[in-house]
Amino acid sequence: MSLVEILLCIFLPPVAVAIKKGVGLDLLINIICCFFFWIGGVIHAFWVLNQK
Repeated sequence: MSLVEILLCIFLPPVAVAIKKGVGLDLLINIICCFFFWIGGVIHAFWVLNQK
């Protein structure tokens, strides 16, 4: 994971997920997580970006 990806995960989690996975279910889940609880979106973004 690069420094840019880490910063995106912290400050703009949906953008980080969209860049890595594209528009799909992961992005929708991340947007919902960010809407209800921002830290949940950050955790989900790190989880998605760390998957192989």
